Amino acid sequence: MYMLKRDFLFLFKSFIVWRIAITLVAILSIKFVPLSGINFFGGKYINYVTNPLFWGWANFDGEHYVSIAMFGYKNLQQAFFPAYPYLAKLVSNLIGSNLESFVWSGILISNALFFASLVLLWKVIRLDFSEKIAKIATILLLTFPTSFYFGAVYTESLFLFSSLLTYYLYREKKYFFAGVVGILMTSTRIYGIFVLLMILVDLLKNKVSLLKIIQEKIYLLGISISGILFYMWFCFKNYGDPLAFYNLQNIVGEHRSSQLILLPQVFFRYIAKVIPNLDWNYLPVVFNALLEFSVATLFLIIILYSFKKIRWDYWVYVTLGYLVPTLTGSFSSLARYVVVLFPAFIIASIFLEKRNKYLRLGIYLSLTIIAVVAEMLFFRGYFVS
Repeated sequence: MYMLKRDFLFLFKSFIVWRIAITLVAILSIKFVPLSGINFFGGKYINYVTNPLFWGWANFDGEHYVSIAMFGYKNLQQAFFPAYPYLAKLVSNLIGSNLESFVWSGILISNALFFASLVLLWKVIRLDFSEKIAKIATILLLTFPTSFYFGAVYTESLFLFSSLLTYYLYREKKYFFAGVVGILMTSTRIYGIFVLLMILVDLLKNKVSLLKIIQEKIYLLGISISGILFYMWFCFKNYGDPLAFYNLQNIVGEHRSSQLILLPQVFFRYIAKVIPNLDWNYLPVVFNALLEFSVATLFLIIILYSFKKIRWDYWVYVTLGYLVPTLTGSFSSLARYVVVLFPAFIIASIFLEKRNKYLRLGIYLSLTIIAVVAEMLFFRGYFVS
């Protein structure tokens, strides 16, 4: 779909404002927020303290992606899918081979692909909805509390880009190219499987028979899923466990269980145990717990509200992307996981389109304030989603 020049300029200006804003927030965090300790900093503590404005973008999981890019997989790193670190390695070969070049390559990849994702999101939305909904969805995504991850050495930008491109090419009936891009998607995040299920739901909703899907379109799903199948083969060959990326979650994940726990039980745990027992004198933990619970509640409302009011493929994708992480018994990291569920932002935009503009501005402002606090904590070594 052709994009008007004014639409492109809106997205470009919005991206620049977002990029400047998250940089300013990072600077403020360095000035006003004390360090959490000596752990979880990009480049380790010794490098972080020399230039936190640079190394802070590789905090927490960012360290693992840089390590995999530089040295390959080490023990307990199988939970991190390979596409992003190996893409970072390819880019770093163009600019250098030291630690800084690997972090720079991750930052460049994340920011470039996030802007490309904004363009693709606009194109996907305009297939079905108005320009106003596209603008609202863009602003909601940029102000979402965990949107700063799109500028960090994390997989969020790569996955959002590859999932949007896969879906857009599918909607444009370019099935082979959708399948090829899908390889990148499923080797970036396990959520790639949910995107393929979203596409399958749309095919079935359009009354495409299973036989016709197998005869004419199976290569779209078959090629795409090869990304995660290859990674499963890699894990089996090297670690004896094709599901190592999943089985490690209860070891490296925060408060995760190896047993499947249903959503009502998770809500009950937070309401009856987690929130009442928070140490309100230690605000970072309080903030993160309330953020997790609030996002979980918000997305549950979005799912219930949109039932039978949105495309079935969108609804299935958001529902799976929301529910599956909670099956481990925790909302930990949920606020980051859901930021790539682009249909949720479309659903929210449809709801807000006809609402009072001051309500929308209030929501944007509230999200921005929460996002500022979240990024400041992340930058100083406090766990945020």
